[in-house]
Amino acid sequence: MRNAFGEGTAASEPDLMLVGVAVLSLLSGLGDRHPVLVALDDAQWFDRASLDALSFAARRLEGEPVTMLIAARGGGDQLPGFDRHVPVLTLGPLDDVAAHQLLDLQPKSPAGRTRSRILDQAGGNPLALVELTRTASAQNMAGGLPSAGPLPLTDHLERVFAARLDSLPAPTTRALLLLAATDSADSAIAVSAGLPPAEEAVWLPAVQAGLVQRAGRDVRFRHPLIRSAVYHAASMDAQREAHFALAAMLRNEPDRSAWHRAAACPHPDAAVSAELERTAGRARRRGGHAAAAQALQRSAELAPRREDSARLLVEAAAAAVFTGDIAWVEDLVAAARTRTDDATLLASAAVQAGRLAVLTVRHTVVFSRLAEAAELLAASQPAAGLDLVAGAAVVRFYSGEAAQHHRIQNILRRLPASPSHAGLRTWVRAVSDPFGDRAQLVCLLPQLTAEAKDRPERLTAVGIMAWLLDETPQAVRAFDGAFDRWKSQGALPEGLGGAAAWAYVERGLWERAREACARITTVGRAAGLDHAVACAATVDATVLAFQGDASSARTRAEDALMLIDPLESRSVAVYARRALAAAAATEGAYETAYGQLRMVFTADGAPVHYHASYPALADLAAAAVRCGRHEEAVAIVERSASELADNASPRLRALINRARGLLAAPEDAEPHFRAALADPVLEYWPFERAQTLLDLAEWLRRRRRIAEARGPLTEALEIFRRLSARPWIERARAESRAAGLDVTDTAPDALAELSPQQQQIVRLAARGLTNREIGEKLFLSPRTVSSHLYRSFPKLRITARSQLRDLIEGALATAAPGSE
Repeated sequence: MRNAFGEGTAASEPDLMLVGVAVLSLLSGLGDRHPVLVALDDAQWFDRASLDALSFAARRLEGEPVTMLIAARGGGDQLPGFDRHVPVLTLGPLDDVAAHQLLDLQPKSPAGRTRSRILDQAGGNPLALVELTRTASAQNMAGGLPSAGPLPLTDHLERVFAARLDSLPAPTTRALLLLAATDSADSAIAVSAGLPPAEEAVWLPAVQAGLVQRAGRDVRFRHPLIRSAVYHAASMDAQREAHFALAAMLRNEPDRSAWHRAAACPHPDAAVSAELERTAGRARRRGGHAAAAQALQRSAELAPRREDSARLLVEAAAAAVFTGDIAWVEDLVAAARTRTDDATLLASAAVQAGRLAVLTVRHTVVFSRLAEAAELLAASQPAAGLDLVAGAAVVRFYSGEAAQHHRIQNILRRLPASPSHAGLRTWVRAVSDPFGDRAQLVCLLPQLTAEAKDRPERLTAVGIMAWLLDETPQAVRAFDGAFDRWKSQGALPEGLGGAAAWAYVERGLWERAREACARITTVGRAAGLDHAVACAATVDATVLAFQGDASSARTRAEDALMLIDPLESRSVAVYARRALAAAAATEGAYETAYGQLRMVFTADGAPVHYHASYPALADLAAAAVRCGRHEEAVAIVERSASELADNASPRLRALINRARGLLAAPEDAEPHFRAALADPVLEYWPFERAQTLLDLAEWLRRRRRIAEARGPLTEALEIFRRLSARPWIERARAESRAAGLDVTDTAPDALAELSPQQQQIVRLAARGLTNREIGEKLFLSPRTVSSHLYRSFPKLRITARSQLRDLIEGALATAAPGSE
């Protein structure tokens, strides 16, 4: 080996065979002491003699504790000596989850629209993701990203890639610029519209220079960063000419043509501005909120009159609200304020900013901002003032701060009453104080539902109100109706985004709850909405705990607590504590469970949160009786019962009765358990009902009333099985055996082995949706969908997509009637 490196004493040239033997001996000797990994990076640049020596050794290492890992651009089959002897793994682009994770790790992680542009342009290429993030951050600090064309590169990388352009013929350079000026929305139609087809000779010099590759009729850049280099290496005049040419090519696609005409406009242009406004209208009708907001923003930039520009910016902000990109909405509103003094328009701008600000974690600051703006507008712009109060009510729910409720009431008294505002006033009352006058609010739900029939955003609001009022079946119907009508599955429902997931949990639709959590998490992370992500994590943690995965439940609950300030977000803090308690109870750690649930109430026993704390009362009692905290738990339960009084919902009355039954002396418990099960409507909360049935059965068996215990036990076990609540299944099964029941095990649900996202993909595929259609609904690439299906099939014990429908229908058939 030393001779091969020129460091030995041999006078002659080293023999390549002997060098190969020396490499083999060296690696084998190292392997005698410990396992060895030989990593060869950028192997395409290795000299042939070195590759020959390494391949000689690699072919003879079988059985040795030595592994050789080779990274090469273009595939292992291009490496001499390795083409027939080593398995090859072709690395494709990162999937959406990994791409998001890589962006999250960057020093200045992009969010919202900037993140979407980077993901779209990078195409899963890690270098592109990192470099585009770096330049986007610098561009934002320097005054903003360009509205047209690909994102720019660092100067160094641009020079590296652009150096290959210098020797190309002019027609090839022009074709490359046209290709670079297209985007993902154009690519499917650009060739048929006029871009040179792949077989034309004009592309050959670019192929030989390693800039593009041909695949069938398509021509693609070999690397996403080459596109940026080609575009930004061209002069501004050349870029505009390319966009003009594309606008002409795409004249039969008015939306794309309008964008290219706008990209070619160096100055304001009323006609192009109007064309983009029409494009935004079409995008909005399709549910494309981000596309509509982008078109309106560019339309505002090209509007010659400042008043028109301000109006378009406010409309853009209203559309951008549904993307969840807070920074974008605030930028649009700030830009609108610099262009107009119109009080109505400024009020509308304040409302748009407020609608999204409620989803941040800065609840104290946001509430003050919304309340102050509402007070200022109460007299002159009462409708806008009420909109701001509606946002403030959502913040009040998240924070759980009592003082905020008093301020909301004061502002409502100052706002003039109007029949047209009745629905929004009901919303404010229900969100800020659902149990203050519950009966009256419940009576208004049917009318509000009828009025919201064809308006998914209003149906969502009705669903939220119904959930807050413990009208869970009505909430689920409203959410289902809203989601069926929602044209774009990309928008987070305004306000309490986790309400639908919680309603599904309460209704016993746990897999749908986890699907909703997965969707909220995907959108929330992309938009930088930590509070939405935290809300989803608490729901997910709760279901995981109920189903027996205590470790994962703790991780998810702790993730939620890391994302919020418990004093700013009391609702999330309470949900997280309830999930941690459920996880502890699953493992029999009742002291820990009680400690978590005790934190859901203040030192003197008041609820920490006016809505989220009350459902914990029965679980608090169950933990208390197992760890000797009986008297303290009684005081908390009775205080809550007194505060709720006649405003308690049937569900809360049942939970209080269950808690009383658990805490009562043995001879006094039965009436409380019977009362908790008396109302037939309580079947709509199946898990809570099954818990009470099990409590009653256990009490009956201890009183030697075994025959009476069997009925409740059978029903409880059936519910727990349907829900896959494994710890509760085991507890009910043990109790059933003790009561003399013959308990047979049921086959596990194959779907339960899949992740929530895989389950969602499988269910959509079973309905006949293509990979592309599934990807559009779930914000995944078709490739990612295909990968999930590929990994799911072995777990489901199927081999073909056509088997999915029967599998899903079979799973549904095993559920009890009425479970949906």
